[in-house]
Amino acid sequence: MDIVTFHHSPNSRSAGTRVLLEELHAPFKLHAVNMKRGDQRKPDYLAINPMGKVPALTHHGVLIAEQAAVFMYLADLFSEKGLAPALDDPLRGTYLRWMVFYGSCFEPAVVDRALKREPAPPGMNPYGDFDTMLDNVVMQLRKGPCILGTRFSAADILWASGLQWIVMFKLVPELPEIMDYVARITARPSFARAAELDAELATQHEAEAAAG
Repeated sequence: MDIVTFHHSPNSRSAGTRVLLEELHAPFKLHAVNMKRGDQRKPDYLAINPMGKVPALTHHGVLIAEQAAVFMYLADLFSEKGLAPALDDPLRGTYLRWMVFYGSCFEPAVVDRALKREPAPPGMNPYGDFDTMLDNVVMQLRKGPCILGTRFSAADILWASGLQWIVMFKLVPELPEIMDYVARITARPSFARAAELDAELATQHEAEAAAG
């Protein structure tokens, strides 16, 4: 198996991918993108990912970008770790639903709310309305300790990583279901290890940016 290259910047959406890699104990090559000095907008990185975003992976010469796609790719690539239901597993559909729901419904709704922006008309809005979207998330969290009920998966790393930040910025209410879920999932050692590594990388990037 060729080593996956992980294009990453600390304190960004790719922080959750670093947690997932720790959870998978996956071998990878780190390509640190210093966003403090604008590396994501420079030709070298745009040649890798024309959107100039992290997280991104390159594997066998192919770009894998967009957060949910990166998570699903890694969990399937290292399927022996059990963080993604197999294609014939009854939980596979629920897993895919919640992996995609995060970026297609949850994030757009939260961004609109953060910017105090009127949602698009119902026929054009990917999430319907904020309250319905959030009610669906909370109902799913009530079904068990994990997004898939009793089974921990890559979806939990995606959701707990995102909710941890979003709750911090008061963009969703501090409901017991959300707070308990975030505390439970982020207590895993992979979160602490990824945070430690990213703190070191963030310090390095600050110094590089200051030096010009």
